[in-house]
Amino acid sequence: MVIPIKLIFMEKIKVNKKIKIQGWIRTRRSSKIGISFLNIYDGSCIHTIQVIAHSSIKNYSTDVLCLTAGCSISIIGILVLSKGKSQKYEIEAQSITVLGWVNNPKKYPISSKNHTTQYLREVSHLRARTNVIGSICRIRNTLSFELHNFFFKNEYYWIPTPIITSIDTEGSGAMFRVSTLDFKNIPKDVHKNVNFKEDFFGKESFLTVSGQLTLESYACAISKAYTFGPTFRAENSNTSRHLSEFWMVEVEQSFSNLNDIIKLSENIIKYIIKKVLENNADDIYFLEKFSKKNLFKKLTYCIENHFLQIDYIDAIEILKKSNQFKTDNICFGIDLSSLHEKYLVENHFNNPVIITNYPKLLKPFYMRINKDKKTVAAMDILFPEIGEIIGGSQREERIKILDQRINECGLNKKDYKWYRDLRYYGTVPHSGFGLGFERLMSYVTGMSNVKDLIPFPRTVKNSSF
Repeated sequence: MVIPIKLIFMEKIKVNKKIKIQGWIRTRRSSKIGISFLNIYDGSCIHTIQVIAHSSIKNYSTDVLCLTAGCSISIIGILVLSKGKSQKYEIEAQSITVLGWVNNPKKYPISSKNHTTQYLREVSHLRARTNVIGSICRIRNTLSFELHNFFFKNEYYWIPTPIITSIDTEGSGAMFRVSTLDFKNIPKDVHKNVNFKEDFFGKESFLTVSGQLTLESYACAISKAYTFGPTFRAENSNTSRHLSEFWMVEVEQSFSNLNDIIKLSENIIKYIIKKVLENNADDIYFLEKFSKKNLFKKLTYCIENHFLQIDYIDAIEILKKSNQFKTDNICFGIDLSSLHEKYLVENHFNNPVIITNYPKLLKPFYMRINKDKKTVAAMDILFPEIGEIIGGSQREERIKILDQRINECGLNKKDYKWYRDLRYYGTVPHSGFGLGFERLMSYVTGMSNVKDLIPFPRTVKNSSF
């Protein structure tokens, strides 16, 4: 049986025992006295293990001495406590089988030297072989698993919402069109517009910007529902905070209000961060050194302290009094910029902050209008270094007000007939939110660019791999 290196460092494998491992060469150094030291990784953990190969191994001169970074090998040997101070364990090799060679080692893109994250994005198909991307991968796995685990324990049902849709949840228009029309011979209607009736789906179709609306339909039948999958935004923005394809956790819950989902949001974040600290401490420790940020302190603080909550109007007053911004530009109705959010969470409060009750003109049509008729029962959760990490609201369950908001936002009511049906047939108060998965990962890992947090980033002018 092949033993993952992770189990060795978890002390689940007895020393002085014959074992078999498989992995890749990180480094090899050989001495003139006929001993080679192989540094092996298999991706199961941040650790490598040293393998000692003596010249008595039958393929020592033909294979072992030719090994370079990236070669894959299978090793049988005895696990022992290391005599050296730089590692706890090592393996005395009895046999070494080369599974795969690296052709032209001098041109191997992931050599043993240090590489910038910018360079690694150019070789995304190989960058998981590095320590930094390997750590990010394992943390992403834990976060994903524990999200599902949290919802399962709390009796939420996972719903695979559609990726192809005909509706714009956000009303922004920044969507990727899905079409099989021949660009060289596009069918036109009598008004010389594109005739989408001739297209595959018989109407304009897009990649989803959110699964929220379809998820609501299930929450209004099974009470508690969530989805977790890719979403797409055709925003012409190529910053460290934006991706064209990213993952979202979306939750919808019937018989709930804004305060209910605020509590739920905070509980989810604290639960999964705690699980990462329990299961990925070594990866966090490595990324702490890599990012030069005190991740353990920051994440522990997040778990142990309440998120602060303020109204939008209070946030405006804080910004006015800060003397950091032109006061004539700070007034009710402005959309808080990233600089405004940064000041609130990093300078004024130095804490995660929940801002509630935004002006209705800043938010989509489906958010519930408050009694003042100027604001909606919405919330954004802002994190230091990240900005918005969660956005949500109580949904507008009153059909007359929903129709009014659809009209105000310039949307076609016919496109939302099925969504409006949820208000006609047994409407209930319900609420939900979306959590940007890569932004959460940025906070947990200390990595400032979301392009390093998803295996194959999709951005403006980039769809490689």
